[in-house]
Amino acid sequence: MDVLLEQLSRNVANRTSRRGFLARLAKTLIGGAVVPLLPFNRVVDLVAAGTDSDELNSCDYWRYCGFDGYLCNCCGGSISECPAGTAPSPTSWVGTCHNPTDDKEYLIAYRDCCGKSNCGRCVCDNNKGQMPVYRPQVDNDIVWCFGANNFAYHCTTAISLGVKS
Repeated sequence: MDVLLEQLSRNVANRTSRRGFLARLAKTLIGGAVVPLLPFNRVVDLVAAGTDSDELNSCDYWRYCGFDGYLCNCCGGSISECPAGTAPSPTSWVGTCHNPTDDKEYLIAYRDCCGKSNCGRCVCDNNKGQMPVYRPQVDNDIVWCFGANNFAYHCTTAISLGVKS
């Protein structure tokens, strides 16, 4: 057994180098770190959870209870991701929406996507819980692109922050 292991080790050592091994290891580690950055369609997760795309594009969808703007689902993005060429605003307004599926209340962050002119498709104006401008964190009539590189409003996402406690 010792002789066989020694021969195998010598053969591997003759065909490889430490630098080559380190280079392959680095490629593997960097490649593994890049995988989570690859784009994927988050709507698939919602469809698997029993939500179809028609429901996501309807203003009656439960997450849109405090929504005002164009749905990013219809504009090349998703319910939680801005479309290509836009960037999420650094600020958002919040609402608490009731999910009839599990009968729980969820805190939803509505974040505008900025950088292009408005999408013009799937406009929703739901005002449940809207407060006057003196409470801007819950006012959905403000364009929340201030602080972004480009103030042009494109569409809005509806990101679930979790169950209301």
